[in-house]
Amino acid sequence: MITLDIDGLTFELKEGAIKHVGASTAAAEAKLYDVDAVEVREFGDERVKLAFADDEGNEVEIALFPGQAQEVARGIELLEDDSRVFE
Repeated sequence: MITLDIDGLTFELKEGAIKHVGASTAAAEAKLYDVDAVEVREFGDERVKLAFADDEGNEVEIALFPGQAQEVARGIELLEDDSRVFE
């Protein structure tokens, strides 16, 4: 399941194409639940891409710089040490 919260975005649908026509100051939030596939790969010259997908075909990709990816890894390790989530 994926949820999208789009604040202040305006799109135009014309001849089958979607185009953003609103202000560039808008914001959006995406959440993907029940992930059943995870992939980690290189992205460009210096980033890491995390790709997540569910069984309904929804996907979320996140590109991180190495320091950000290391922070994610450290956070997971801390959860493993302090939580029952990984039992």
